[in-house]
Amino acid sequence: MMRNSLGLTLSVRFLCLVQLIWPLVVLVGAFPQPVKGSLNVQLGQNFTAATMFIDSAKVPPDTDGAVGPEHFVEFINGRFSVFAKDSGTKVLSMTDLDFWAGAGVKLSSNLDVSDTRVIFDPLSGRWFASQVDFDRANLVNNRFLLAVSASNDPTGLWQAVAFSADPGGNFADFPRLGIDANGVYLSANMFDGFGNYVGVLVTSIPKSDLLGTDPTAINRTCSGVMGPPSLGFSLQPVVNFNPTSKTEAVLAVPEDGTFNDGIHFLPQNELLMFQIFDAGTPSASLGTNQLLSVPSYLVNFNPPQPDGQVTLDDGDARIGSFVFQVGDSIYATHAVQVGARAAIRWYRISAASQTLLESGTISDPDLDLFYPSIAAATNGMVVIGFNGCSINNFISAYAVAGQTINEVTRFGDKILLKAGTANYEESVNGSNRWGDYSTTTVDAGNPNHFWTIQEFASANNVWSTQVTELVLAETPPVLQIMTTPDTCSLSWSTNNIGYTLEVASDPIAGNWQTVPNLVSVAGNQNIVILPVTTGNQFFRLRR
Repeated sequence: MMRNSLGLTLSVRFLCLVQLIWPLVVLVGAFPQPVKGSLNVQLGQNFTAATMFIDSAKVPPDTDGAVGPEHFVEFINGRFSVFAKDSGTKVLSMTDLDFWAGAGVKLSSNLDVSDTRVIFDPLSGRWFASQVDFDRANLVNNRFLLAVSASNDPTGLWQAVAFSADPGGNFADFPRLGIDANGVYLSANMFDGFGNYVGVLVTSIPKSDLLGTDPTAINRTCSGVMGPPSLGFSLQPVVNFNPTSKTEAVLAVPEDGTFNDGIHFLPQNELLMFQIFDAGTPSASLGTNQLLSVPSYLVNFNPPQPDGQVTLDDGDARIGSFVFQVGDSIYATHAVQVGARAAIRWYRISAASQTLLESGTISDPDLDLFYPSIAAATNGMVVIGFNGCSINNFISAYAVAGQTINEVTRFGDKILLKAGTANYEESVNGSNRWGDYSTTTVDAGNPNHFWTIQEFASANNVWSTQVTELVLAETPPVLQIMTTPDTCSLSWSTNNIGYTLEVASDPIAGNWQTVPNLVSVAGNQNIVILPVTTGNQFFRLRR
């Protein structure tokens, strides 16, 4: 079914004809009514995966997972699990320490691991997963751990490499994972042995070196610690599955070096971006840092819960989830503050020109929204998963679905994925810690299917993770008509964006022409008013 060239010989799903005959006879095609905008969203698999104290006692869980050809992989602090896509059945589960041991990483008894990331790469047909190791008694000189599966089956063999994150001996925290046709990228925020923030770091590894019989990171290129203020805070290398793309980009929020987390409570109106050149070689290099002007934003505040006791630590304004590039568009999201509530800001950025194409804010009159994650498909579909809570609502999992058409992205209403059932009060170093992020990915084999993994409060002071499949289908426009003796008014929903009204006297012969009359908007309807003429007139919406 074609999206950009719709005619009589193609799917009637996107073709709506109205015939005007004098004396007036009106024939309107029968089409399903739109459901909550131009996308119809159905929930597929929707199951609870991990639960605190049963699968992992770690706080926060670092909610992460990804969809592949046959499986969904959940990788959180303390647990690695694999679920069958078609049933949601758990087919494999082990601790994260056992996962790394099975992949060949030796961890001494004084070491633990944290900060999970996992992604399926359709270009190589492999899974990639990462964490950092650490010694709680000596937070210096830790390692990046990076594993790659031997096939597209995550229940099979994995092989891993482990190497010092910083040759200078600083501690790597909040590591990030990115991947494209040429390389695999790891980044981190860096701290010295006294816990002082000293900058950021990014490492580029030729992907071909990781796909051999014996994966190696020997040809990696490390930037070294880039001190503040430099290339931003919490660098997120782009995830890009275009097989010919040469744009290896990294996106971040600004930092001024004043605070350890790089974020202050003053208005910000910039993002930062730079490119990695020659990423598939041992001599990768960083491009010039670029500032992207964006609508102003503030760091999100900690939201209340129904018990009204301790506000929830909902993170900050860093870009905490994967950044996806589709074509030239880079999709990113993070939490911000809008009025009295935490909200979600999303961006679509040009990779080539490193400029902002569009952005928007998703807020709610009753809920604080936080820990968003975004994924985008080649057909223009986009999904953002996130958490929400308030003084009247326990921490729950939500999503919104949207679509980019003719350079305009529009999202529908929020969808409840899993309702929270209790308050969450779990102090970590004096903070009621949640998160630290969520993850949303798109099924490479079916770009209308998105999978998101979100956290929710399943019992008093207990977190659980919810894995949800969202199935998106475009709802066809409904062209409606109202007449008077002298005029006819044609209208369709403003949610159906990118459509042009065309007219022809003979739909079989073709010769469709764009209706020249200006489109006006009333409420949620596009309206075109035409004089009634003799003879046949057929109208259609075309995109």
